[in-house]
Amino acid sequence: MNHQHHAGCDHAQGASPTTVKDPVCGMAVDPIGARHHVEHGGRSFHFCGASCKAKFVASPTVYIFGSAPRSEVAGPGAMWTCPMHPEIRRPGPGSCPICGMALEPEAASLNDGPNPELVDFTRRLWVSGVLAVPLLLISMGAEMLGVHIVSPEASPWAQLALSAPIVLWAGAPFFQRGWTSVRTGHLNMFTLIALGVGAAFAYSLIATLFPGLIPMTGQAHGGMVPVYYEAAGVVVTLVLLGQVLELRARAATGRAIRALLDLTPKTARRLKPDGTEEEIALAEVAVGDQIRVRPGEAVPVDGVVVEGRSTVDESMLTGEPAPVGKAASAVVTGGTVNGTGSLLIEARAVGADTVLARIVRMVADAQRSRAPVQATADRVSGWFVPLVVLIALATFVVWWIVGPEPRLGHALLNAIAVLVIACPCALGLATPMSIMVGTGRGARAGVLIKTAEALQAFENVDTLVIDKTGTLTEGRPKLVAIQTFGGFARKDVLALAAAVEARSEHPLAHAVVAAASEQGLTLATATDFASKTGEGVTARVGDRAVAVGNAALMESLGVDPSPVASAAEARRVEGGGVMLVAVNGALAGLLAVADPVRPSASQAIADLRAEGLRVVMLSGDNATTAQAVALAVGGVDEVRADLKPEDKARIVGELKAAGARVAMAGDGVNDAPALAAADVGLAMGTGSDVAIESAGMTLTGGDLSAAVRARRLARATMSNIRQNLFFSFLFNGVGVPIAAGVLYPVAGILLSPMLAGAAMALSSFIVVTNALRLNGARL
Repeated sequence: MNHQHHAGCDHAQGASPTTVKDPVCGMAVDPIGARHHVEHGGRSFHFCGASCKAKFVASPTVYIFGSAPRSEVAGPGAMWTCPMHPEIRRPGPGSCPICGMALEPEAASLNDGPNPELVDFTRRLWVSGVLAVPLLLISMGAEMLGVHIVSPEASPWAQLALSAPIVLWAGAPFFQRGWTSVRTGHLNMFTLIALGVGAAFAYSLIATLFPGLIPMTGQAHGGMVPVYYEAAGVVVTLVLLGQVLELRARAATGRAIRALLDLTPKTARRLKPDGTEEEIALAEVAVGDQIRVRPGEAVPVDGVVVEGRSTVDESMLTGEPAPVGKAASAVVTGGTVNGTGSLLIEARAVGADTVLARIVRMVADAQRSRAPVQATADRVSGWFVPLVVLIALATFVVWWIVGPEPRLGHALLNAIAVLVIACPCALGLATPMSIMVGTGRGARAGVLIKTAEALQAFENVDTLVIDKTGTLTEGRPKLVAIQTFGGFARKDVLALAAAVEARSEHPLAHAVVAAASEQGLTLATATDFASKTGEGVTARVGDRAVAVGNAALMESLGVDPSPVASAAEARRVEGGGVMLVAVNGALAGLLAVADPVRPSASQAIADLRAEGLRVVMLSGDNATTAQAVALAVGGVDEVRADLKPEDKARIVGELKAAGARVAMAGDGVNDAPALAAADVGLAMGTGSDVAIESAGMTLTGGDLSAAVRARRLARATMSNIRQNLFFSFLFNGVGVPIAAGVLYPVAGILLSPMLAGAAMALSSFIVVTNALRLNGARL
């Protein structure tokens, strides 16, 4: 038997040949007498107690490998992408050829281990910080306080010894990325850092080794050649600080995805053929397995309830706190939390096919997408870095020609300050950080954003087109009334109509069949079934010809619908749909079917109109029924009824042609063209896959109130982006001239490279902090 060993806690005991080591705590365990065991990856693991077993089951790779192996983090065949430039995709880790940032796995991961780049940069920051303190004391003490910690002759050599590890080791990634940016022609922040730090260190090195090469204009009073090791070392330290803060903030944006991943349990209780239960890893659950979900446990996979009755907290899907009742045949979703009852479910979707897995993919994709406003930042960045290099050169030349002594020193320091303070890291972070945080916030509020473009477009929408059925109504019609004519019995009319409608896929047909089933009626087999789009269906049931549909169908069959016209209209005024039933060419009955209005619809419509949206309702029902629903939800701005599926996309196009910015909310396959045609499509999460794929956003709970949250999220995110961009442009617009020395002639103010580096790091920190405020946005 192959046992994995892991050096665990300090109380680990030596394992004899007859014992094995608990992979969690390291204690010696007798594999024969131990009560706690787990099979994982074809191996057996033994534990000293239940707590160690539970820890191992939750994160087996942590205790087997010490941390999740890189292949598990990214997954086999995974692609890696740049967080700032999602168009960059590589089959493995590396650096982005555009901005130089480390690539990250595209796929979301359960691994919450530290980012390797963050670990590396943190280590470099600590080393450079420890060395930068004495470097500053030696340099600034002599220069500002006249205190010589080392002799003036030894000072340059001491500073070289302290700064060389900072610049050459801690700052090595910046030089590598800076060189890549020059080689590929994509100048970026690392170009400026490498130029600034490299110039300060190279000049100082030459001044230390070959002071005679420095012209007299570069020498300070007393003939000493000044060196600027402290500028190079401290700038590297401050840039590292900024990078560490940024990486930590980016890790915080990934918590939204990890929070979603953590909703599903790591194990499941599978029912064995003999009726007993076994605990297995979630990855081992297969479609068709029967899974026991105990009270208070999270549902492990998507499935259907086989037996049991309980309530389930679906707030992770819908954003609504009220639990939903579940009984046999009810659908349950992985990640939702069972209430007080016990449920036995049959797995219908596992792994990457579950609703939660699709949500995670959608959130991850949205976080990497680019809003159109990002194009502004990209255009500015395209010419900004070359312009800054020219400004730095011009600064050097002006100070070299007309500056005070030592002119070379002033020229060099001011040029370096320009390069450092102008680093466009804040500009590059402004949009991606807000998008990442905003999409994660939306996922927690039941709003899944497919692309950042949809988020930006929804802020500007002024017209919301909504489909009635399944959006304003529950989408589950119920038979509410039966009227008979010509001596037909109610049960006979219902049984004949249900026999025909059993062959139909229309929602109203399902309501008729469900009503017959509830009354215990036995349905005969219908033959010669035919459907007429927009009118109804016909078939033979035994020796009788049966037709179920609207007045147009009746008239086409020679049946006069006028005797029931007033009764049908009365039902429509109440918001019900009406189906007429004819048997052997004679009018037999009227079936009234109503689709209940969602309880939250009225408040959602009021909130949407308060957000400045004009609401247009579309319906395939007749005008009377549509108006009744519109009235029930408190009134909409416009009602379009008697529509065919193709009419919805046409109406969206007409509204756009008239100058409206249109969002469309729908849930059915027939809504997909309109969802795609709108500026923003809002798919109800309870709807069809086609509708969801056609939309830019998905409202996971199928509730229109989520559209209100989406609107508020769009406004908050775009406002946050504009704040970040404004600050970035303002910072560089003010900082670069000051660093170049424009205030020196009038106020004697100069900005040292160290202060420039601190200001640059502060700008990035402010942008990141501002973006993280979206986590607390009230939706």
